[in-house]
Amino acid sequence: MAEKLGIYIHIPFCRSKCDYCDFYSLAGREARMDDYQKALLAHMKETAPLTRGSQVDTVYFGGGTPSYYGEKRLKGLLRAVSKWFDLAKDAEITVECNPDSVDRKMLLSLRRAGANRISLGVQSAHPCELQSLHRPHDFDQVLAAVKASRAAKFKNLSLDLIYGLPGQGLAGWQDTVEQVLALEPEHLSCYGLKVEPGTPLDDRVVRGEKLPDDDMQADMYLWAVDRLAQAGYRQYEISNFARAGFQSRHNLKYWMGRPYVGFGPGAHSDFGGRRYSFVRDLEGYISGVLGGGTVIDQSELIPQRERGSEYLMLRLRTTRGIEEWEYRREFFMNFDPIEQKLEEYERQGWAERHDRRWNLTAKGFLVSNQLIGELLTVQEEATLEKVLPRLKQGRLEIEAEQ
Repeated sequence: MAEKLGIYIHIPFCRSKCDYCDFYSLAGREARMDDYQKALLAHMKETAPLTRGSQVDTVYFGGGTPSYYGEKRLKGLLRAVSKWFDLAKDAEITVECNPDSVDRKMLLSLRRAGANRISLGVQSAHPCELQSLHRPHDFDQVLAAVKASRAAKFKNLSLDLIYGLPGQGLAGWQDTVEQVLALEPEHLSCYGLKVEPGTPLDDRVVRGEKLPDDDMQADMYLWAVDRLAQAGYRQYEISNFARAGFQSRHNLKYWMGRPYVGFGPGAHSDFGGRRYSFVRDLEGYISGVLGGGTVIDQSELIPQRERGSEYLMLRLRTTRGIEEWEYRREFFMNFDPIEQKLEEYERQGWAERHDRRWNLTAKGFLVSNQLIGELLTVQEEATLEKVLPRLKQGRLEIEAEQ
């Protein structure tokens, strides 16, 4: 059976840059779109032969704002994927969109070209909160975009929300969630606002702007987990919720350690046992691809031991969690020290066990960075306990020979 592979295509263009965003994206660079399209197509054609034997079952257009890139260019990329790669008939093909840059005609054209999942950046239902982020849309445009998506016969619609916004209280967050639930999407992503260094939001906070504190963000998160469960949206990852059968298959590749290849500046890949990324530079990427130069920023082979760490770090972001014999079989590592730590978390209400499978609870997800960090330390100590006696024995044998 062919190995399943994901493709990520980064579209770095935006109408405007939001204050919180630290993704590689650019405003005011529309004049470079055509040359960027040429570079993407050349890079994809060059890479495709390396993926023979792998069937592509997910394609994800992220950004930036892919919908701002224009339907003609997106359709050209979709044709290229279908032509050069082994694209599964039932592949999940997602296009990220902003509500201000889509209409029924465009969405219908994308669906006919093969796209079957739309991810809309909603973030909030309230004008003052959207303005505080410098989002380029209002909620009326969200309503119009959802209506247009349904008119274009999209049956898999995901909406992104952010909590912990400037000036936002619990009641405001609850109202946003309720208004979005009324739109009946198949999937919801709820992210806590992070202040990333170097962003305009970071500068605003440094200058004294207040945001909801950690306790308030925790209240918002736990309320959302409970409310979405009541509405039929099962949590399957820290920030993601879906109706049955509508989990994001592409994003699950990241969390489950499955292979994927990326295209575009700043895009990452995990393929052929190697993890690599491309330069976060539009001009460098275009000139590197079209001029035969290098576009690799970082590249490394991932040893099995490190994959064991990733297993803990990524799988514990999901409600599926980790399983004892899966861990032992894949990585030949002792699960007992991990389980002892998880039992401590269980007593604190941070983890739960189902047979031999462990996952973090909603309360555990709130402190997941700390918990996973502790588990990685336990894992490292267990590995050293196994290796050190061998090293010591080897040293004794060398000394005896001398």
